[in-house]
Amino acid sequence: MRHADQETRTDAAAGAEGAHARLDEEAVRFTAELIRIDTTNRGGGEGVERPAAEYVAERLTDAGLDPLLLETAPGRANVVARVTGTDPAAPGLLVHGHLDVVPADPAQWRVPPFSGEVAEGMVWGRGAVDMKGTVAMAVAVVRHWARTGLRPRRDIVLAFTADEEDSAAYGAQWLVDNRADLFEGCTEAVGESGAYTVHARTAGGEPVRIYPVGAGERGTAWLELAAAGTAGHGSKTNPDNAVAALAEAVARIHAHRWPVRLTPVTRAALTGLAAAVGVPADLDAPGFDPERDVDALVARLGEAAELVAPTVRNSSVPTMLAAGYKVNVVPQTATAGIDGRVLPGAEEEFRAVLDELTGPRVSWTYQHRSRPLLAPVDAPVFARMRAALLEFDPGAHVVPVCLSGGTDAKQFADLGITGYGFSPLHMPPGLDYGALFHGVDERVPVSGLHFGARVLDRFLRTA
Repeated sequence: MRHADQETRTDAAAGAEGAHARLDEEAVRFTAELIRIDTTNRGGGEGVERPAAEYVAERLTDAGLDPLLLETAPGRANVVARVTGTDPAAPGLLVHGHLDVVPADPAQWRVPPFSGEVAEGMVWGRGAVDMKGTVAMAVAVVRHWARTGLRPRRDIVLAFTADEEDSAAYGAQWLVDNRADLFEGCTEAVGESGAYTVHARTAGGEPVRIYPVGAGERGTAWLELAAAGTAGHGSKTNPDNAVAALAEAVARIHAHRWPVRLTPVTRAALTGLAAAVGVPADLDAPGFDPERDVDALVARLGEAAELVAPTVRNSSVPTMLAAGYKVNVVPQTATAGIDGRVLPGAEEEFRAVLDELTGPRVSWTYQHRSRPLLAPVDAPVFARMRAALLEFDPGAHVVPVCLSGGTDAKQFADLGITGYGFSPLHMPPGLDYGALFHGVDERVPVSGLHFGARVLDRFLRTA
């Protein structure tokens, strides 16, 4: 015969599990339903996020919140809402995610990219990992709080934005420039590209799970190169050929090997990843030469190398060329596009090197530019992210990393908000998270969303 207190505890446990089951279900269903709303961003102002913004706003309203839907141009919309915390003295925490997605060619996919199909234990479609799954988890978490009476310690500001996949002009940048008041009191933020499972092996062959948390971002430097020359007939020798001058500059940029530059976050990443896979690494040892030794250390990290290899240097990758209108006509101008990425503290070096590589015949300008970011890895908020992940995956390794690309965290940094990449997701072995970003057959595990929603719930309530 059970005592009354035993029955109470059993009933409470059953109720809690039922509430978490509802959280799990909504995280999956909202992901699928958001994918079915085509929010393709083709750049140049061409995109429509409003239907997804309305979908999110409706579900936040059902949770007792008062979301603002902010349309910055026809069809371009953002949603912002605030959840009041229990500690009025605590600073606010921003949770941001974007509603737009990159284009998808249905002919290349196994399933229609905007079907939101749930099959083979996965939710399929464009935006599954980038990043409608995270938006869905965040919405499901605050609805879970509303049903259970739970509240976070800090104010939580939710911002679901337009235009992240282009310039953020209709999204985070507009919010920062025009509605900074909505983020009053926020000192830190969490957003995309972090806290997903990376499966690696130790030097002895033992499997190990790593969760990289974004604590920095390389800056964006999208460049246009331009060369001017003398137009003429293609059959005649032309020493003032704009195409040739541009091609030589592009070839120099392609061949340039940028020097190693270790930021505090990248040093912490190398140390943490080496410890996770059992590789000796003492970056402060006498005689350690980053330019000579870092590449060899990265190579010994095995599967974990991808988390740090792109961020030990600046980069400059030629991506576009344009010149001429007829094969027998030497054009007067030629242009090229370069995707540059810049480490924190290396902006001046980047500019000086580009001046040298382009030379006197070729000019260059920034087409889009955003600054690099660094966040402290010894902050209490990072410790709480680690604790939330380890609660649901004990024995894993949580490691800070610098992101090779950029997110909306760059815009919110203009408000003094320190950003971290924390979109928790459990990935099974063999499913490459990085390859799914902007890739064909983008998909997210159902169980991964369950894990992510519970980690996010735990973290946001204790952060």
